[in-house]
Amino acid sequence: MTASVKRVGASGQISLGKEFAGRTVLIESTEPGVWLIKTARTIPDAELWLHQPEAANRLDRALAAIDQPPSLTDLDALAQHLSHQP
Repeated sequence: MTASVKRVGASGQISLGKEFAGRTVLIESTEPGVWLIKTARTIPDAELWLHQPEAANRLDRALAAIDQPPSLTDLDALAQHLSHQP
């Protein structure tokens, strides 16, 4: 673990260094005077559903299917199956 000393400026800002320029960080205050700073990535609200387990599983299955060779479909069996659906 690396520690460094930084001074909070008059405007309340602190510099983490150029290697973090433009990055999003999560700052947790675990107790008064103690901060835990972690780099983070944000997910737009409209894409959050993609990260739910059910959606992720469906996407994984769909992506795996891309690598499968096509197969012939028995159209009569499919029509019979579909006719029995509620």
